[in-house]
Amino acid sequence: MTLTADQIRQKTRHEYNASLADCPARQLLEAISSKWVTLVMLALEDGPQRHSGLRRQIPGASQKMLTSTLRSLERDGLIQREVTPSVPVRTDYWLTARGRSLLPVIFGLKEWAEDNMDAVASSRQRHDAELAASQARQPTS
Repeated sequence: MTLTADQIRQKTRHEYNASLADCPARQLLEAISSKWVTLVMLALEDGPQRHSGLRRQIPGASQKMLTSTLRSLERDGLIQREVTPSVPVRTDYWLTARGRSLLPVIFGLKEWAEDNMDAVASSRQRHDAELAASQARQPTS
């Protein structure tokens, strides 16, 4: 069956609709929107890093979380890993061309967060205060 151009667009739009749970675009969006992914990508911006160097640059990332994030990024083709046999074994990680192509998006998110963090903090405080006041007015049973 031959599809019209409009039918092809509709089919493509449905196949890659990030609102659908089984959409590959949604799965990729979920994978790259992790805070750990963002922090690892930023840490690798300036060049190759070893696992220990990444842990120092990303406080709060457990060894398990960092390893899991690195494996996921390697699987998605965003980073490359090279193991050098030595004592101890040396493992270096760096961004691939695909990973570098994601950096402008990450920089945009980082810039937005830095530009808006004070306003968001104020909104959170206001919301939490209003919620607490509302709950205080509720009769208890």
